[in-house]
Amino acid sequence: MSSSDSNKAWLLAAVCLAALGMPLSFTGPAVVLSAIRDALGGTPVQLNWVTNAFMLSFGATLMAAGALADAYGRKRVFLLGLAVVALSSALLTLAPGIVAFDLARAVQGLGSAAAFAAGTAALAQVFDGPARLRAFSLIGTSFGVGLSCGSILSGWLADTVGWHAVMLSPGAVSLVALCLAAPRMRESRNPQAMGLDVPGTLSFTAALSLLTLGVLQAPDSGWASPWVLAALAGALAMGAAFIAIEQRVAHPMLDLSLFRFPRFVGVQLLAAAPAYGFVVLLVLLPIRFIGLEGRSALEAGGFMFALSGPILVVPTLAAWLAHRFSAGVISAVGLLVCAAGLVWLARCAPGTPLHGLVGPLLLIGAGIGLPWGLMDGLAVSVVPRERAGMASGIFNTVRVAGEGIALALVGAGLTALVALQLKASSSPSSVAVSQAAQRVATGDLAQALALLPGMDRAALLHAYGAAFGTLLCVLAGVTVLTAVVVFVFLRGEVESHGAEAALNCSTS
Repeated sequence: MSSSDSNKAWLLAAVCLAALGMPLSFTGPAVVLSAIRDALGGTPVQLNWVTNAFMLSFGATLMAAGALADAYGRKRVFLLGLAVVALSSALLTLAPGIVAFDLARAVQGLGSAAAFAAGTAALAQVFDGPARLRAFSLIGTSFGVGLSCGSILSGWLADTVGWHAVMLSPGAVSLVALCLAAPRMRESRNPQAMGLDVPGTLSFTAALSLLTLGVLQAPDSGWASPWVLAALAGALAMGAAFIAIEQRVAHPMLDLSLFRFPRFVGVQLLAAAPAYGFVVLLVLLPIRFIGLEGRSALEAGGFMFALSGPILVVPTLAAWLAHRFSAGVISAVGLLVCAAGLVWLARCAPGTPLHGLVGPLLLIGAGIGLPWGLMDGLAVSVVPRERAGMASGIFNTVRVAGEGIALALVGAGLTALVALQLKASSSPSSVAVSQAAQRVATGDLAQALALLPGMDRAALLHAYGAAFGTLLCVLAGVTVLTAVVVFVFLRGEVESHGAEAALNCSTS
């Protein structure tokens, strides 16, 4: 192997490690949220930011990170991103309180966005043709391994070492990636790059932040609260400002003209589908299994592997099917299978053993795995080739930002549904019910029981189970609707590159 080929291999290994660490940053905190709460305290809103701070900063800065990498050097931004992930991972274990912890999570999201955007851009410069397809396939596989095994690894670390080890694991992976890339990665940049679209970046980030803030605060303050209404109105205003800016700026962060392509719009809708049909469960289920049902972190990790494990194998089936059916058919069928799994899971009460849960969990994972394997290739295939880079950036931003918004909305919805169940089965004040519902939604069963004198654990779990089942049925309905719309937008000819595209697992 020549020196050049060796450097390419080491660079690929470094980017794959970075991709492996990203799902660890996402799934790990959900597994140890109860331990974080016990150690650092925090209100339900502050605990919700443990996950949302990472997703928000990652999604809001992904396109900006790509622009910075093109303008100032992909190696520089990649290494800086890895260093930030490693440093923030250490800071998480030293945080004196939940607010500092949430801020460190936001910083970790910034580092992950920089590492992902710059790393994939660097790979695109050194690999061509089939070699590029294989390289990006390995990145997708690495992400799938992290997603599938992250919960089990986090559970094992939590049970054997403690929650600090879970938070350090993404930083450790990033440090290894940094050591591999630093001496071997060559610097590259785009001499025609126009730099960062600062007004667009600021307005986009402000819109996402205010929307997330308003939705997360609503269960605590009420949807009619002046603070909540102000945050949502601010999000709407910033969103309108972002659109106006992108229409006028010479080199926009988001090329809105791409939305003139119907198939491109269909791909964006498809990008959002896993957020509420699959990704939200990666956070909600560990809270249920550990915080409410009292299972060990390792046992919960086993449950979560049943959900995420199919992501490792189902894209291969999608590759085979892509030779015979259109992307619209494959994606719609997958989403319908996912919806069926959600309805099945809705009928599983808290405390259901593994053999009763493995069926619906596998069905959800297998269903979402069909479109999951096609999405990345579709994102760049439905627009002219010269606009593929922008299309990929928009797709990944929609996907990650959509996941953050979905987590906020679904969390608020679950809290409201639990509150309705508690009001129907108990007679405490509405304030106590609201506070108890928020505690239940974040897995704090003991505090919820303290707020509801006279209600026992079985009754509270029954109320939660009914609310959770209703929520899953709503998510199933949204997934079915998405399946219909995606089929309409993406039906048509069989994609000639479908087999290759299906090998690329999603990276969010």
